[in-house]
Amino acid sequence: MKKGSVVLYKNLPAVVDGADGDKFVVTWCSSRATESGRKAVYSSQKVREKDVLLLCEESASSVDSLLLFADEALKEGSSVRTGIDEIYELLVSDAQTASEDISFQELSELVRGELKADESWGIYSCLVSGFEFERIVSPENILYFRPRSKDSVQSLREKAFEKEHAADLRREFILRLKQKKLLPDDSRFMGDVEAFALGKTDRSRTMQEAGFKETVENAHRLLLDTGIWPVTRNPYPLRWGLSMQSASEGLSSPPEEERLSVDGVSFAIDNEWSAEPDDAIAWDGEYLWVHIADPASTVLPDSIPDKSARGRGATLYIPEGAARMLSEDSLEDYALGLKEKSFALSFKIKLGDKGEVEDCDVLRTVVNVKRLTYAQADSMKDSPELKPLFEIAARNYKRRLDAGAVEISLPEVHISVASDTKLVSIESVSHPESASVVKEAMILAGEAAARFAFKNSIPFPFISQEAPDIPADIPDGPAGQIRLRKCMRKRNVSVTPSVHAGLGLGMYSQVTSPLRRYGDLLSHEQLRAFIKGEPLIDKETMLVRMSEGDAAAQAAKRAERNSNRHWTIVYLLQNPEWTGTAVCVEKGQRQSVFLIPSIGMETVMGGISCGLNEEITVKVSKVDLPELAVQFVPA
Repeated sequence: MKKGSVVLYKNLPAVVDGADGDKFVVTWCSSRATESGRKAVYSSQKVREKDVLLLCEESASSVDSLLLFADEALKEGSSVRTGIDEIYELLVSDAQTASEDISFQELSELVRGELKADESWGIYSCLVSGFEFERIVSPENILYFRPRSKDSVQSLREKAFEKEHAADLRREFILRLKQKKLLPDDSRFMGDVEAFALGKTDRSRTMQEAGFKETVENAHRLLLDTGIWPVTRNPYPLRWGLSMQSASEGLSSPPEEERLSVDGVSFAIDNEWSAEPDDAIAWDGEYLWVHIADPASTVLPDSIPDKSARGRGATLYIPEGAARMLSEDSLEDYALGLKEKSFALSFKIKLGDKGEVEDCDVLRTVVNVKRLTYAQADSMKDSPELKPLFEIAARNYKRRLDAGAVEISLPEVHISVASDTKLVSIESVSHPESASVVKEAMILAGEAAARFAFKNSIPFPFISQEAPDIPADIPDGPAGQIRLRKCMRKRNVSVTPSVHAGLGLGMYSQVTSPLRRYGDLLSHEQLRAFIKGEPLIDKETMLVRMSEGDAAAQAAKRAERNSNRHWTIVYLLQNPEWTGTAVCVEKGQRQSVFLIPSIGMETVMGGISCGLNEEITVKVSKVDLPELAVQFVPA
């Protein structure tokens, strides 16, 4: 660089005064003179060549001459600005996204015919303050400019306009929002409303400014009223902090380890739509075998998959599909009956004359599993393979009822949503006899596991429930079932065993769904450690992990419950002519409670005279989707 060359130093124009060894001395104006009388301040500094960027090697008159020309060049319609616009149009056509990089000197010569030192800072200032060219500095510290595409230029101009007029644009948006007449592009202002509706934030500046009361229901309603959300948007999983995607932490294949090969065929009996068979049962003439999927062979305590499953608590089942507690690809290796041979953690249960658990052994096994639907199993109820299982189930059911178990039977529905059309389907769920067989076998496995853990002093997740206070005048039919449900006490999870009155058992645990319930997976981790002679999870740690997993599982249940009600209401909106049968299940002085079995809903209606279990036909009167509220009236 020569004396007088124009350089950039800290993004300010500077003039080289001379060399000082391997450095250069530069002068720049750090503060300009003002009309109030403040004088200009000039500063000098020794700099290395790499600390400055050369604009022009020719000599400038002074730093002031650079600043004065720039003042004129930056004015709207100046010859420099006009020249930059014309050169840009020549370099970039509508079809192009960008041309080759151009050095600052070449571009200045195209704009002004030649590069003059006194004009260099003014040209540079116009280029960097405009949108047509992107500033590029090469590894050799040479200044280039790259033409932007016309779409990019337009986008940058719009952003600059919005920034400059942000207050006016927002004021106009708030006026439109109050009238709920948004423009298509207004969704960009509604991000905080959406975040609030999804439970990601606890405030919404936009709702405040528009005068709307800040509740998640109002935010949901506002998003619906303005067309930002369709009625099919389900906010509840995200509102409860849950992922709607299955776990991404993949599991390794089952490890090579010693396993007992179980003779014969075991049966995995489930709904037709079940995609994760995690239990299978068999009777060998002496023992009841309950085989359970064995992901704990790979999911070790406090490992990454374990922590992920603990944070989810359970697989989330919503009408849109399942967000699995363990990764989707884990099913192939760990679900039962998907391969010729299945690996399982098996409960070999010895039963007494009344069906009680006399003894239990817990084993790592290899099992031959055959999958059956409930309908198929019902058709085989008298076969040599399944008849003993039906008999065991009936005996255990009677044993539990004799011990005070409470059995509640209410209509159930299965809700599904078409992924493409978002049309909702609601089907009644039947209660085949074989479903009771599976249920009783799983209860026996839970009881056996609890007794095994207690007998061997294993810190374990025990589940208990206090006895309900059931009045003597429980009515028959659905009304009685609803009354019974109200009498039931909350379940309790503890490391200390206690009575589960609802099931009629002295002690109980859940061990039959480790693919979809964290508590079951935790139980399996502990049982596997015991039978392998490895260190156990201590009571305090067990209690913490149980509590964390159970809290997450309860959140999943709430999200499932709200999601099911959401989609049921969407179903009613999609079928405005719907009518259905409602059963009176609770009478009040002014209002009565009705059960609508076909859609699995309960509702309150007033002014209707009917007796318990009496049926009437109803239709929808009013819907409030954000509040999950539906009003029904007699049809």
